[in-house]
Amino acid sequence: MTRLISVGNAVVDLIARVPRLPASGEDVTADASTLAVGGSATTMIAARRQGIAAAYGGAHGTGPFGDRVRAALAAEGIELVQPPVPDADTGWDVALIEPGGERSFVTAVGAEAWIDDAMLAGLVPGDGDLVHVSGYGLARRPSGPAIARWVTALPATITVFFDPGPLIAQLDPALLDAVTDRADWWSGNEREAAHPSAGRARRLIVRLGADGCVVDGERVPGFAVDAIDLNGAGDVHAGVFLAALAAGTAPTDAARRANAAAAIAVTRPGPAVPTRAEVDALLAQ
Repeated sequence: MTRLISVGNAVVDLIARVPRLPASGEDVTADASTLAVGGSATTMIAARRQGIAAAYGGAHGTGPFGDRVRAALAAEGIELVQPPVPDADTGWDVALIEPGGERSFVTAVGAEAWIDDAMLAGLVPGDGDLVHVSGYGLARRPSGPAIARWVTALPATITVFFDPGPLIAQLDPALLDAVTDRADWWSGNEREAAHPSAGRARRLIVRLGADGCVVDGERVPGFAVDAIDLNGAGDVHAGVFLAALAAGTAPTDAARRANAAAAIAVTRPGPAVPTRAEVDALLAQ
């Protein structure tokens, strides 16, 4: 059975919808707030809801945030490969959502950064599996060097998907280049795709928000929706794209499914993950 294996960071989002971002020293009252599991968990859940098996190969902690991550993954039937890291909780971020959906983050790193060579040695993808790598994992220690060593040693029968994310400019160039050179797919938004490392990608996805995406230089149109929250949209796009690839869908058609899923996601408080039936319905319109 083909699996999506993520070695990214599954964390907890503390989400506040605010009328505007606060100035230094200021207090802004949130219009609404909630807690949700996000990060790479969103990618795995998105893929799982499209029908592919998924496994989390990253680290997770033993405190209440780790419990919340494990419960969310278990509810979706996602396998946990690693045991909990003792004496450390999973990390979290504060996600500030402005009117129009733009989001800003403040992140507290936790046990998800503690994955090392010994833990990854027991993570052996099968032929045909897909591996999801996040720039958040590369940005931490000891996870960054360990993930880069593990990914670059994977055989060519494993499809590697790399999403460097908003921390791309802060990543160790050696780690960034090593993972980019191994990756079969490199996915980022327009700002991330402007980074020189994107020029090294074998196959490139540039996400354009409401305008869809560009896959290997070919424009794949998006869907017109009223966006209220962009949090997790890129993670949803990645998971649905990978699930479609695993099903044998051509890359441009897989990207159209991913565009549809992301369009649905941004119409809801995020990170929101649509079902397969919801994606099919939008595509059928």
